[in-house]
Amino acid sequence: ADLTMEECCEKGIEWANKNRICTSLPFISESRECSMTQFQCCRSQLEKQYCSDGIEYANVREECDSNTGENSTCEAQYFKTCCYCCLLGKVAEIQGQGCEPNPKIGYQCGIVFRACCVKSQEGIDVSISDDVPEKEQVEISKEELDQEDPYLHDGCRGGGPCSQQCRDTGSSYVCSCFVGYQLQPDGVNCEDINECITGTHSCGIGQTCVNTLGSFRCQRDTSCGTGYELTDDSRCKDIDECETGTHNCPPDFICQNTPGSFRCRPKLQCMNGFIQDALGNCIDINECLSTNMPCPAGQICINTDGSYMCQRISPNCGRGYHLNEDGTRCVDVDECSSSNQPCGEGHVCINAPGSYRCECKSGYSFDVISRTCIDINECRRYPGRLCAHKCENTPGSYYCTCTMGFKLSADGRSCEDLNECESSPCSQECANVYGSYQCYCRRGFQLSDIDGISCEDIDECALPTGGHICSFRCINVPGSFQCTCPSTGYRLAPNARNCQDIDECVAESHNCSFNETCFNIQGGFRCLSLECPENYRKSGDTIRLEKTDTIRCIKSCRPNDVICMLDPVHTISHTVISLPTFREFTRPEEIIFLRAITPTYPANQADIIFDITEGNLRDSFDIIKRYMDSMTVGVVRQVRPIVGPFHAILKLEMNYVMGGVVSHRNIVNVHIFVSEYWF
Repeated sequence: ADLTMEECCEKGIEWANKNRICTSLPFISESRECSMTQFQCCRSQLEKQYCSDGIEYANVREECDSNTGENSTCEAQYFKTCCYCCLLGKVAEIQGQGCEPNPKIGYQCGIVFRACCVKSQEGIDVSISDDVPEKEQVEISKEELDQEDPYLHDGCRGGGPCSQQCRDTGSSYVCSCFVGYQLQPDGVNCEDINECITGTHSCGIGQTCVNTLGSFRCQRDTSCGTGYELTDDSRCKDIDECETGTHNCPPDFICQNTPGSFRCRPKLQCMNGFIQDALGNCIDINECLSTNMPCPAGQICINTDGSYMCQRISPNCGRGYHLNEDGTRCVDVDECSSSNQPCGEGHVCINAPGSYRCECKSGYSFDVISRTCIDINECRRYPGRLCAHKCENTPGSYYCTCTMGFKLSADGRSCEDLNECESSPCSQECANVYGSYQCYCRRGFQLSDIDGISCEDIDECALPTGGHICSFRCINVPGSFQCTCPSTGYRLAPNARNCQDIDECVAESHNCSFNETCFNIQGGFRCLSLECPENYRKSGDTIRLEKTDTIRCIKSCRPNDVICMLDPVHTISHTVISLPTFREFTRPEEIIFLRAITPTYPANQADIIFDITEGNLRDSFDIIKRYMDSMTVGVVRQVRPIVGPFHAILKLEMNYVMGGVVSHRNIVNVHIFVSEYWF
């Protein structure tokens, strides 16, 4: 059955208490985790035992030189550490330095230091062996002990009941453990934390975690390989086979250690000129076969036993060769380097070992008849294959050219489009096209028909539609046109083409006096002083109006003025209109509408008669009667063209006739101004 971790740990502690060694620990289970737990608990118990032995040894002998301390094992190191720390605490108490340890000696050492120091202050008797003299005991009064021992009433005095660390809280105490330990359920004792089981270790891949008291170590899983051994700190160390005697060198050889192996070197050394084989035999070195020629130029190497010799040679050179300057070897004669040119004009001399040959230069071919080199016309021989556009032959070569609008590419054969616009050939705008370019002009200009490059201004005012571009006058400017208006009375409209009349009366730019009324007309204004005749008053005229195109006078008779009362004229009106100069007059233009106001007589008994009594020069106007919306309207029409400037006063009468008698009459005086310009 599987054992629990507590059972495995108890077996390890039991083995440590009984045998005080863990190297021959028998494992009670095949489980790897149980074996690791059993081993770690055994080691932890041993460390506690050896630390207690060290403290006891320091209290009894006041020294740490023991047989256990001379051992280099981990347990012996724990014994020494606890013994030294206890001695330091006892010395501090004797010298009156207090029982607070220096933090630099370490946390666990400080606990042992403080426990031994406090126990010395309390004067606790410690059994001493026979070979150590007993120290004198000094009696200390309670008052002196309270003054000199600040830890007298400390619940953690002498380490308190805790197995490792104690903290006094005043009314009680709290136990805690060192790093790598955890407090047991009894709240007093501490037990080692097995980092290998809890998984809090930092061992990497290829390493096995081995728990230690308060810590752990990582042990290498794989072997180090032949010629190496694994150390305690999981490192691979070279095995010195020569020192351990595990080599296999014969008696006549000397063992020489190497990393991971060894070498056998023969004791007998060979002389110069010989090399030793694996069996220790000396073999002659053939120096003549080495890469570095041992003999100088012109001499031959002859091998000898343990050395060599050089012998001079005298070569016999054949045709096309001659001896070098040292006379040691034959070298080629370069016939092509002579000044007599053995191949003649138009040829190329090519040297060869012991000879030479003549060839035609590139771009030439040999003519067997004339036995000379003649030019090859590459353009004719390879038509259309050498150049993209045109091929030009030259002596021994050729070159390519391109048609207009193209330039030669970097390969000297292809042609690419030439961007003529980069040289600005056009007067205004240029558009590059494949193999050429096209000039075009900005708005308001047109391309010249002569050279196709220059841009000429378009006279918009002279075009067939130029008369309709501007409402008054068109002025041509380079690339465009400008519209103007008459110098006075008009301004240019926002569309920059039409002219707008300036209403001087509204803008108050007129010069009419206070007694005059300003009437706006096309292109100007008129100042008229229109007063009502006697027995008439202005309609509602109590104050001067700012602007009006009509002034109406209503009859206002004095009392008992019978003549005034019998006069049929009831109203006299003055109005102003502005007419254009009709240069193309084709039909009558209706300009004034007089709406009849029927008096308080039955409508079927009255007749309304409209008439023009004065001012109708050249019979330019007429008046007709029309019925509109149950009303009688007199329409004044212009029937003939009038050339301005022109001013006339047209007198109109609107008569109400009853029984052949005019019962009611309204007079309208129309001031007509014909302007020279009309927009």
